[in-house]
Amino acid sequence: MYKVSKLKNGITLIKVPVAGSKAVTIMAMFPVGSRYEHKKISGISHFVEHMLFKGTKKRPTHLEISRELDSLGAEYNAFTSKDYTGYYVRTGEINTEKAFDWLADIIFNSKLEGEEIEKEKGVIVEELRMYEDNPLMAVDTLFERAMFGEHPLGWDIGGSPESVRGLSREDLWNYYQNFYLPSNMVLVVAGNINDKKLPKSLKRFEMDRAKDKKHDLKSNFEKFIWKKQVLSLTDRVLVTEKKLDQAQVMLGFPGLHYNDPDRYAVSVLLNILGGGMSSRLFVEVREKRGLAYMVNAGAGAFREVGVANVQAGLDPSRLGDAFKVIKSELLKITNESVSEKELIDSKNNIAGRTELSMEDSSTQAQWFAKQFWFANKIQTYEQVTKKIKTVTAADVKRVAKKLFNFDQMRVAVIGPMSKDKVLDLLK
Repeated sequence: MYKVSKLKNGITLIKVPVAGSKAVTIMAMFPVGSRYEHKKISGISHFVEHMLFKGTKKRPTHLEISRELDSLGAEYNAFTSKDYTGYYVRTGEINTEKAFDWLADIIFNSKLEGEEIEKEKGVIVEELRMYEDNPLMAVDTLFERAMFGEHPLGWDIGGSPESVRGLSREDLWNYYQNFYLPSNMVLVVAGNINDKKLPKSLKRFEMDRAKDKKHDLKSNFEKFIWKKQVLSLTDRVLVTEKKLDQAQVMLGFPGLHYNDPDRYAVSVLLNILGGGMSSRLFVEVREKRGLAYMVNAGAGAFREVGVANVQAGLDPSRLGDAFKVIKSELLKITNESVSEKELIDSKNNIAGRTELSMEDSSTQAQWFAKQFWFANKIQTYEQVTKKIKTVTAADVKRVAKKLFNFDQMRVAVIGPMSKDKVLDLLK
């Protein structure tokens, strides 16, 4: 069972023992990401994440930082999202103290040297270009812009080449000092926890921060509100025309925020639609008609809004047929109740996949870190699974009606076709 406590300097500690695991994951998460930025510093959250691997006073260079954990066979990485940034180490229990020392050092003692910053600008610009050149990744960014427009939720997490090149050492340092504070941090230790050694390891994080300022990161950002008026289809469709053999397509609808009570029913709904090889969209779009290789359904949630989406990779010449089949399936699940067997199978599928993923201590760590920052109340995956098991066919039909309003549908397409052509296919 997990346990939540506080370190003396304000860091929230969550301990999550994982029975049978030989590994332990130490993860630090801050509830700040690209949605806290303005246009001039777009991409700064992601840039700071990169810089924390570039050198501290104790470990002056990137090589000293990476070599230490590489020599232990440890896994380590970081991730930046719209509303959180995380850093983690996963290693054997015997190396726990070294992992604590390493993680605390890069988080609180990074130098962010000007010379390294200038070099890293080139690295990040190339990373942005890599994503842009990969249609499977680029369609995500295009879709977010279709959904959220010029709001920070619609911007690329990494920023733009122009904004990245414009960031100064002072910009990065101020951001790092303002947000990477003990009061803004949850530290999760998951897996094979040695309770006798843990207090000594935790001392690595018990530094004083006299200038620690309290930030209300749960509300101190620009809220997104869906426009009440119905936008024209032209304004709800974004197309990047590229010479490709396959078109990447995402269509989506305004969804649910992180704590919406209907989120369990939406999980079941989207799993039935596009959660596996026996899902409705997979069967109808791929197996019966051969319209796509990949098709799935999913959702994303933030503090105040969310999205529900369908994604497919397909032959551009058959895009119109795919749109018709997808729309037909969304209308069908809106108007007709799912069968009892389909409902049970879907809930069992979600439970089974979640249970398997939770065997990994790093998955457990991220689960509890996100629960702490975004959920009204921390729930274990077993508690969430129980709530999913209570979803009824009537719930699925009700939330389908709630979500699938085609007057609000947004579409993103990357492929060898113009926007006018896509609009014609959607009509």
